[in-house]
Amino acid sequence: MASGFFALLDDIAAIMDDVAVMSKVAAKKTAGILGDDLAVNAEKASGFASSRELPVLWAISKGSLLNKIIILPIAFLLSAFSPMAIIVILVLGGLYLAYEGAEKIYEFFFPHHHDKIAITDKTFTEEEILTIEKDKIKSAIITDFILSVEIVIIALGTVIEESLSKQIVVVSIISLLATVGVYGIVSLIVRMDEAGLKLIQLSSKEQSFTKSLGNILVQALPKVIKALSVIGTIALILVAGGIFVHNIEYLHHLAPQLPAFIREFALGLVIGFVVLGLINFFKKIIKK
Repeated sequence: MASGFFALLDDIAAIMDDVAVMSKVAAKKTAGILGDDLAVNAEKASGFASSRELPVLWAISKGSLLNKIIILPIAFLLSAFSPMAIIVILVLGGLYLAYEGAEKIYEFFFPHHHDKIAITDKTFTEEEILTIEKDKIKSAIITDFILSVEIVIIALGTVIEESLSKQIVVVSIISLLATVGVYGIVSLIVRMDEAGLKLIQLSSKEQSFTKSLGNILVQALPKVIKALSVIGTIALILVAGGIFVHNIEYLHHLAPQLPAFIREFALGLVIGFVVLGLINFFKKIIKK
C-alpha cells in the first residue's frame, strides 16, 4: 500500500514537471502578445487623474479576468471536439495580429489626426469624468478580449497534442499569469510618475540622489510606454509570422536558408500589409 502511495506521488510529480515544461513553452509562445497587451493597457490606463488610475486599472483587470472565464471553456470544448478549429482560429488570429502590427507601422509613417482627450479633475465635472472612464474601460476590455482569445489559442496550440487535463492546467496557468502579470506590471508603470513626484517632494536638497531619481521616473513614463509600443509591434509581427510558418505547410518550407526569426518577421510583415491593403480597399468601396 505504501509503495502504491509513493508511486502515485511519483506520477503526480511527473505530471507537474510536464506541466511546468509545457507552461514555459506556452509562455514563450505568448510572450509577444503579452508584450503588446502590456503596451496597450499601459497606454489605456494612463491619462487619468492620479487618484483614478488604480481604480480604472482594477476595473479593467476584472473585465480581463471575466474575458478569460468566458474564453477558456469555449477553447477547451473546441480542442476536445474540433481540434482543427483551433488551427483555423490560430491562423485567423495571426492575420489579425499581422494586420495590427502593419497598421501601427503604417500609422507611424503616415499618421492620421486623432482627437485625444486628457482627463483631469480641473477640466471635467465628476459625472463627465466617470462617463469618460466607463468608455475607456469598456474600450480596454474589448481590446483585452481580442488579445485574450489570441493568448488562449496560442497557448492551447502549444499543447494541442497533449491530454485535455494537461491542456486545461497549462492554458489556465498562462491565462492567470497573463492577467495578474500584465496588470501588475501596468499598475507599476502608470504609477512611475507619481512615485517620482513623491521622491522629489521628499528631497530637501536641490541636488540629491532621491530628487534625481524622482526626475528620472517622472520623465521616463512616456518613454517607457512608447518603448513598449514599439516592442509590442515587433512582437506582434513575429508572433503572427510564427503562426503562419508553423501552421501553413507551404510557408513552413519557404526560404529555409533564412534564420527563423527573420523568416517569421518578413512573413508577418508582408502578410500584415497585404491584409491592411485589402481592408483599406474595402473600406473605401463601402464609403463610396
